[in-house]
Amino acid sequence: MRHRVKGRKLSRTSEHRRALLNNMAASLFIHEGIKTTVAKAKELRPFAERLITMARRGDLHARRRVERRIRNRKAADRLFKEIGPRFASRPGGYTRILKLGHRPGDGAELARIELLAE
Repeated sequence: MRHRVKGRKLSRTSEHRRALLNNMAASLFIHEGIKTTVAKAKELRPFAERLITMARRGDLHARRRVERRIRNRKAADRLFKEIGPRFASRPGGYTRILKLGHRPGDGAELARIELLAE
């Protein structure tokens, strides 16, 4: 039984999983949407939404906390200058996951995770 066990392991070590989420979040902030598997998209959603909430604050401490996770300067700047202010009045739910069907090679369920327009 997996009582109170949060998150998916995604068949990776904890360091690899953390790096994967950091890189996927950076790509999401740069491109405003990425195509990935459903499991990875569901793991990325709360991670990215927490970062967007920090970017809404916009102070120095929030920027340092975000840059600890997002090493890509272009993605972090875009998060604070465009994405954070865009969602300033929204209390959460900044992303959407759309299921795309199965991948031809291995049959994995694919999804597109994207930022909402407003």
